[in-house]
This record gives sequence, C-alpha cells and structure tokens, in this order.
Amino acid sequence: MKTPTDDHFERQYQTHLKHLKLKGLQPKTIEAYARAIRRIGDYFDHQIDALTAAQLTDYFTDLVASHSWSSVKLDLYGLKFYYAHVLRQPWVAPGLIKPPRSQRLPDIVTVDEARRLFAATRVVSYRVFYFTLYSLGLRLGEGLRLQVGDIDAARGRVHIRDAKGNRDRFVPLPQATHQILRRFWQVHRNPVLLFPNRHGGLKGAASATTPMDRGGVQTALHQVVESCSLKKRSRHTACATAMPPT
Repeated sequence: MKTPTDDHFERQYQTHLKHLKLKGLQPKTIEAYARAIRRIGDYFDHQIDALTAAQLTDYFTDLVASHSWSSVKLDLYGLKFYYAHVLRQPWVAPGLIKPPRSQRLPDIVTVDEARRLFAATRVVSYRVFYFTLYSLGLRLGEGLRLQVGDIDAARGRVHIRDAKGNRDRFVPLPQATHQILRRFWQVHRNPVLLFPNRHGGLKGAASATTPMDRGGVQTALHQVVESCSLKKRSRHTACATAMPPT
C-alpha cells in the first residue's frame, strides 16, 4: 500500500525524468541518473528531499563498499542534478566525494585474436557487427545506431552520430568493411538500419524499426570471447585493423 511519502517521491521522480529529457542528455545518462534516484530513494525510504551531509556520508560510504567508483560517481551526479533541477536547492555536501584518479588503457585484441573471434561467431549479424566495430574503432552504442545513410562510400568515410559528448564525427571506411556491410545489407535490405533487430527473423529485419538488442550483442560477445580463451591484459595491444572475417 502506497503512503503519502511514496506518492510524493513518485511525483518528484517523474519531475526528475522530465528535466533529464529537457536537458538533452543521452539516453544512457538519463537511465543512470534515474537509477541513482531510485536507489537513493530505496535507501532512505523515499525521503530524499531534506538529506543532511551526515546522511549522504552514510549512503555513499555504503555505496563505495558495494559498488564501483563509476556507480558512485553516477549516483553523485544524479543526486546533484535532482537537487539543482527538482528541489532547486544548493548541494548540501560539497567536497564529500573525491574518486581516485586512474587512467587505464583499454584492452584491444590483436589482429590474430580478432580473426579468431570473428571465426568463432556463428551468427552472421553478430559477426558482421563485431567486425564493423573493430575495423571502424566504434563503441557498441555507436555501432548499433549506424544507419544506411551514414555510409559515405564516395568519400570513404562513415558518419558516427550522437557519439560521446553528443558529438558527431567521421571515421575512415576501409574497403573491406564497405564490401562486407554492402553484402550484409543485401541480405536484410532494411531501408534505414544497418543492424536491424532479429526478433522477426530475416523477413522481419527488412521492416524493423529498432536495432539489434544491446544485451544480446553483449551476451554473445562474452560467450565468443570465453570460447576463444581471450583474456584481459595490460600491454601488447594493437590498433584496429580492417580485415575480412574468416
């Protein structure tokens, strides 16, 4: 049974969502900031409009013990956004959190490892997708958002839209990648999406309006990486190089 406190929290939460959307934040950022308010609400029994510095210290101390620093920062930014745009109050605990600074190089597979990964990926749509990410140097979300019109074969480049920081950019289009994408498109023939969802099978792909499922792509990749016995390492990385999948 909902209490007046629960109802108030729900109204404030919905207002929070509206402000997140009005500020033009990326969908992933909106979800992260919204998740932060839900988590903080659960912790304080939905009474978060008058938190003290001591209460915030307790919350973030517990969060640091159970979550990554990435989650801690997102909860901090989400709550600060809530204070600024929903409560319209100054942040009550400046200087409370100072995440450790760290700069790590990403784990990039070598050319030989990439060939093994492509060869072990049995689903064609996933194999083409992984090859495209690797050869163009894209993030997962950037690859999923690719559209047919983003491929500029005449100029040998790809238009990457809504990249990190809401910025667009162009990346070179290797000939091998162009050929593979063209053959792949001839299979599904979706007029808009390069990687349409697979829910309706090949027949449904032509009229799909959403891209492949992010979770399915990630799960399949983890399974392939495990089957190839690829492990993280801290050195001997290689830049992305276009090569036809085997």
